[in-house]
Amino acid sequence: TTGKRELMKKICLSLGLLQSGDSRDVVVDILLALDNAGKDKKELTSEQIKEEVENIRKENSLELKGIADSNIRRQLKRLRDIMIVEKKANNYRLSEFESLSEIFKNKIENFLIPDILKRVNEYLEELEK
Repeated sequence: TTGKRELMKKICLSLGLLQSGDSRDVVVDILLALDNAGKDKKELTSEQIKEEVENIRKENSLELKGIADSNIRRQLKRLRDIMIVEKKANNYRLSEFESLSEIFKNKIENFLIPDILKRVNEYLEELEK
């Protein structure tokens, strides 16, 4: 899973969920855990996510930094804010059990990016006045 984790890390960097050189990269493991569960159409509680994150970090010989319940919940909220993850009752899953590539196409590429580009262009136009 080291290769898969590296890919997930690149995705997190590309989406701005992680900064280059961040030592606290638990968001990578949270997404990996949810991606794995999503393949079986399983939802996870934050406690189950924390357990999965611990397992992933141990498998990859990584420090168990950033796995406090409060940080796991904070990262889940960030993922919810950009529509990658949804919460039903107290369970989390990738949005509509879609793959990350489907979520990216449907929610980020078609929804968030045009909105961001529009806003930046408006700021640039305003700046030029």
